[in-house]
Amino acid sequence: MKTMSLAEIVSAVEGSYGYPADISVTSVSTDTRKISSGSVFIALKGDTFDGHDFAAQAMELGAEAVITERPVEGARCIIVDSTAKALLDLAHYYRMKFDIPLVGITGSVGKTTTKDMIACVLSRKFNTLKTQGNLNNEVGMPSTLLALDDDIQAAVIEMGMNHAGEMSRLSMCSSPTLCVITNIGVSHIENLGSQENILKAKLEILDGAFPDAPLILNRDDKLLANVDLRGSRKLMYYSSKKKDCEVYASGTTVEDCKVTFSINYGGSKYPAVISVPGEHNIRNALAAFCVGVSLGIDPAECAAGISDYKPEGMRQNIKQVNGLTLIVDCYNAAPDSMKAALSMLSQVSVAEGGQRICVLGDMLELGKNAKTYHKQVGEYTASSKADMLLCFGENSAYYIEGAVKKGFDPERCRHFETREALAEHLKTVVREGDAVLFKGSRGMKLEEVVKEFE
Repeated sequence: MKTMSLAEIVSAVEGSYGYPADISVTSVSTDTRKISSGSVFIALKGDTFDGHDFAAQAMELGAEAVITERPVEGARCIIVDSTAKALLDLAHYYRMKFDIPLVGITGSVGKTTTKDMIACVLSRKFNTLKTQGNLNNEVGMPSTLLALDDDIQAAVIEMGMNHAGEMSRLSMCSSPTLCVITNIGVSHIENLGSQENILKAKLEILDGAFPDAPLILNRDDKLLANVDLRGSRKLMYYSSKKKDCEVYASGTTVEDCKVTFSINYGGSKYPAVISVPGEHNIRNALAAFCVGVSLGIDPAECAAGISDYKPEGMRQNIKQVNGLTLIVDCYNAAPDSMKAALSMLSQVSVAEGGQRICVLGDMLELGKNAKTYHKQVGEYTASSKADMLLCFGENSAYYIEGAVKKGFDPERCRHFETREALAEHLKTVVREGDAVLFKGSRGMKLEEVVKEFE
């Protein structure tokens, strides 16, 4: 973060402050563990904590002031109505100091992978800041914006939401110059009620966008394919197969977990390679290509930049361990991402006579239709190349019900009450040359099973 005056900050958050404000501030933090001399601490409140309890401590650690909703003894307080709003307001004020391309990206699934691919493409031309990990909410995203400095030439900002209005606030804070929506699934349908409401909430990404910010959409998604925008905003579609899109893929081949395809754009073909299988990842790559060409990067450079993407952590991470191929994709889960992961498993090579084993945990936050969604994923499993289905979680038994209904061998299915029992059984059935997919919502902690094989 570049230096701001305390007076600027007081003005940006519309706060009340009764002390000298001609002081330089070099960082803003919501975490006292990151406080240093020259900081301002924002006392956020959550369900299980209250940052006001740490305001005096922040001063002791070197903070110049704290942003609070009430006076706190031992602290120089900038008093505001809402510290949560103050964080967004301050991040917006700071973001507007930078005249750079800022890509806002959202979607039900795939947004983190797409964000990382976009950053790879933009890095071919710009010094690019991107959202780290999954810091895409009303705390993480403004913190990313506050990391901008004069060396940054472009930014890729991921935006997540689970209630109406959240995306609007994130957009108003970040003011994107270009927007991307990857798809409309059923994640958080428990809160939003329907996919149509999810679409409406995702389109809030335009609320704070620049008036001329293009919108890039996945035309393979049935809801996004019919988006009707008012005004003159440019709309750019991509597809993994539909040739009437501005950008589309063709000539796809898969070998050794690498996907080779051509990107069709402007009457020319550009060869591309990604290190993660699955048609959904081709779409993610096409979105990154669209962003690159929209920002003036040569199409061939955009295609080359896509190949720089490498999966990390617990998202679509393919590992070779002791003769096994492990697909670790257990950061989050929804029906669309489960189907995408099963598609990846089907495309991964196994040894002659080898098995493709699905280790699936519950999908959370699906509301009253959770049973139906789990059954549907089970049915999809039966149509994939999976040879075995091992499940953990309260609703995961419905995977088996759906799979067996569509002809999957019930003798090749097992449900477990604990991760420990699942891991012990998996050890008895897995063989060298097998491929094993680990997929479930973050709360299921399937990474603890993965550790047994690393």
